[in-house]
Amino acid sequence: MRMAGTKQNTIPSNGGLKRLAYLVVSLAAGILLWGLLTRILQLPAFILPSPSLVWQRFLQSLGDGQLIRHTLATLYEVVAGLLIGGLTATSLGYLLAKSTTLEKLLSPYLVASQSIPIVAIAPLLVIWFGPGIFSKILICSLIVFFPILINTVVGLREVPQDLRDLMRTLKASPFQTFWKLEVPAALPIYLGGLRVGATLSVIGAVVGELVGADRGLGFLINVGRGQYDTALVFVAVLTLIIKAMVLYGLVLLIETRLLSWQSWRQEVH
Repeated sequence: MRMAGTKQNTIPSNGGLKRLAYLVVSLAAGILLWGLLTRILQLPAFILPSPSLVWQRFLQSLGDGQLIRHTLATLYEVVAGLLIGGLTATSLGYLLAKSTTLEKLLSPYLVASQSIPIVAIAPLLVIWFGPGIFSKILICSLIVFFPILINTVVGLREVPQDLRDLMRTLKASPFQTFWKLEVPAALPIYLGGLRVGATLSVIGAVVGELVGADRGLGFLINVGRGQYDTALVFVAVLTLIIKAMVLYGLVLLIETRLLSWQSWRQEVH
């Protein structure tokens, strides 16, 4: 038993180190290719700045506190929107999975809401709710809502019927069925939707800030664009990419911890 436990703890760490190594190599190759393009094409800095120029602009905006201030503003919108949208989608998804009648009643509205790009309705939401932080959180919540909702419904409906019958045979309460059966069975699919939602939440925040805001990385992009400070635009965009990757990695880490029983079952088989 101890040997099996040791093996189980070693495999994820090796996998994590390999993933980190691939990430470092990929980033280094991308920066190298970027630098070669700037040297070969000899484009002006306001069209394609070099990596060194972007790095200098990054240090400058970091030193004066500009980047930190706008990054924290966007991070707050992203986290709040992801939490509100995720909780709402999970709750409604559970109800839809339990009631086909409710699904038939609401599905036209849900599909219609996704047929309209968030970029098209973002200006309307800013007009209705103002350019403050609430409209940005609302846009984030709307953009993460649908993938988490769909994965919640699909995950709950993928629970095998024979396991449900077993829980009824054991006279399990509805809460016991939910906690002991439905949550573990639906969790892999649900967390897949949460990964998608985590990256989309960053897009939602930036869309809202681009439409109208006085803070955030989207606002910083507008400032850089208006001043033809392309290096500042690159700094803001790269910060957004890093933020999305960190959120995705956090959800992946949670998924690894919560679904560790799957790797244990594979080792047993």
